[in-house]
Amino acid sequence: MAMARRLVRPVRGIAEMVLLQQQPQLVIFNFSRNYISEMRREAFEENILRLLRYEIRYELEHSPPSQPITKFDSFIIDERPGEQWIKLNKKFGENEEIKVEVTMFDASIPVQKGSDVSAADDVQLHITMIVNVLKGEGNEVLEFVCSAWPNSVEIRKVYMRGQNGIVDQSYVGPPFKELDDELQNSLYDFLETRGISDELCAFLHQYMKNKDKLEFVRWMERAKSFIEKK
Repeated sequence: MAMARRLVRPVRGIAEMVLLQQQPQLVIFNFSRNYISEMRREAFEENILRLLRYEIRYELEHSPPSQPITKFDSFIIDERPGEQWIKLNKKFGENEEIKVEVTMFDASIPVQKGSDVSAADDVQLHITMIVNVLKGEGNEVLEFVCSAWPNSVEIRKVYMRGQNGIVDQSYVGPPFKELDDELQNSLYDFLETRGISDELCAFLHQYMKNKDKLEFVRWMERAKSFIEKK
């Protein structure tokens, strides 16, 4: 029995020694793995930051956006930074208010041969323009849903609705192109006298090209600032 105890003690001591030697190695291994993971994360983030800084610098040096224009003709422009649309507003006559909401480029069509669009452009970019005409203290709004092409305005739909944005009646009128030609022309004249013209469309296309640059740079700046946070 005494011999057995003598044999067991050395074995137990050896086992304890092995465990003690292994524990620091385990801690070192975990520390190394975490350190490598942190280094990789920082390397990935630094690469993203490098690319963002390059793109921002390139945009600002080669094709810098201009400061947004705040007025066109008699329209006041609300640029709405960070959003994909703008607002225009003006007074007309004694009791009319013209409110226009304009999207950034939201569609495109191929350029037709023989069109007066620049040959350098493969497509015509499309902008949606919603024109609201309000009169006096009334609750009714005459609303035009239009396409703003690079050099022309196209009426797509005409609504009568309330100022709450809800169409007042279930009947919303026929498709615009089914109206009598003379009536169609009269509605175009109605808009043109209120500043909704081909010239406005040309201006909006230039404005939105600049806004697209502005929003792209803003987006990159925000992403860069977020990644730089510790």
